[in-house]
Amino acid sequence: MMKSTLTLAALAISPLMVTSATAQEFSLPEGCEAYVTIQNTSCSVSHHFICDFDAEGEQRRASLDEEGLSYVGKINSEAEWVESFHLRSGHTERLMSSPDSMSMTDLLAGDVDTWDFVTESAEIGDSRYVGYDQLTGETVVIDGVTLLGTEYALTSYDAEGNEAWSAMGREFVHPEWRMFIGGESSYTNSTDTFESDDTPVEFIFPGEAGFLSVNPKFGCGVELSSYTPTEQVLPDLNEY
Repeated sequence: MMKSTLTLAALAISPLMVTSATAQEFSLPEGCEAYVTIQNTSCSVSHHFICDFDAEGEQRRASLDEEGLSYVGKINSEAEWVESFHLRSGHTERLMSSPDSMSMTDLLAGDVDTWDFVTESAEIGDSRYVGYDQLTGETVVIDGVTLLGTEYALTSYDAEGNEAWSAMGREFVHPEWRMFIGGESSYTNSTDTFESDDTPVEFIFPGEAGFLSVNPKFGCGVELSSYTPTEQVLPDLNEY
């Protein structure tokens, strides 16, 4: 098994370090350093960090909801979705091939980036993702952080080439951090549609109160939809 897979699994079960009687802090593996915590509308909190055992330009995200750690993923400098571990379903997906790779460079230079790539998973099989990201021309400032508005659409296909689900929405990109940040999205499969809102509310940096907190602050207890995918957990393709 590859070292990156071992590291991802270790991250997924990383213990929480209690820092006071009322607050908990997410504990990163040795050799990793976080640079921002994002509290989102959807009752989730995400920690973005860089590890010295990863390749140049790679970074990771760990997301938590009311039930605890839900997702750990890794992207490269082009924001390609390299590897993801979905704790609720227990499956891992890894980038296998990219006839048309995701490219942050192309998006920022030409306002649009198309992509067509395949992931492999021992648990759910191969999946193909085809779609695009496009800058909308909007610049948004949230909690003092400047973001570029984007819109996207994608279609997911299973190993047999059948359409599994599709999605579309509006998100954000941070050019210096080389990553996408979630927004409002709509996911559809053959039987239902699911709406989500992962718009960021707070950006918390090292030394600030709430940095690496395990407790989501916004939108908790609100049920957005009853839709639950049966065969695949919808991945965070852009909001890595």
